[in-house]
Amino acid sequence: MAGKERDRFSTATRIRLLGEQTAARVYRSQTRRQARRSRLTGRAALLVLVVCSLVVALAYPMRQYVSQRGEIADQQQRMREAGRRVEELRDEKARLKDDAYIERLAREHLHLVRPGETGFTVYDPGARDRRRDDQGGADRPWYSNLWDGVDKADRTGNQQ
Repeated sequence: MAGKERDRFSTATRIRLLGEQTAARVYRSQTRRQARRSRLTGRAALLVLVVCSLVVALAYPMRQYVSQRGEIADQQQRMREAGRRVEELRDEKARLKDDAYIERLAREHLHLVRPGETGFTVYDPGARDRRRDDQGGADRPWYSNLWDGVDKADRTGNQQ
């Protein structure tokens, strides 16, 4: 019996030793995993921090760059339109130096005639029957017509 107790003791001891060894292995693997995770998490956090810092640092200048490029394009378009307008005005100025052009404008717009010529005004009886666009307010109160006139004048002033 003494041999059986010794075997049992040795088996119990072996199991205890195996349990301790297994626990030590598990503990070592857990600490290695935790150390690896914490190191990886620190690196990832640092990487995320650097990327976020770069995004924040570059976001405002990039937005400004894009908006200023748009403004530059708008200003260049305005400059081209102004150049075309300047050319049109130069052409008009050159035409206004011509006496024949001035005379033609005076005859067309002011209905002027030379001495000895007879001026004619043509009366179109059918024109009375055609409805004009600006007479649409005849059936409205006077203050509505006045206010519409003010609105039209404002719109004309803003477009120029």
